[in-house]
Amino acid sequence: MTRVPDAELVLVPGGTLVTATPEEGRALALTLARHTIHAIQPELETLQAGRKEYATEPDSLIAAGHVVALEFATIAAANGYWRP
Repeated sequence: MTRVPDAELVLVPGGTLVTATPEEGRALALTLARHTIHAIQPELETLQAGRKEYATEPDSLIAAGHVVALEFATIAAANGYWRP
């Protein structure tokens, strides 16, 4: 089995949740969600085999969106909701 590269298994890229803008925070949330999935299932073939199934299932897509939303909420809190 081919594994996800170790660089993709870093749980907090750059070691911080602090971002300059909400847009950067949202991008970080997507990255964190991907890294979480890679950490749970590091075998690329297994990840790729499952994509066909979950990519067309509304419940799976909603669940993935929920994970990103939770990550973004955490990042927003860490950034004081980008308020001075």
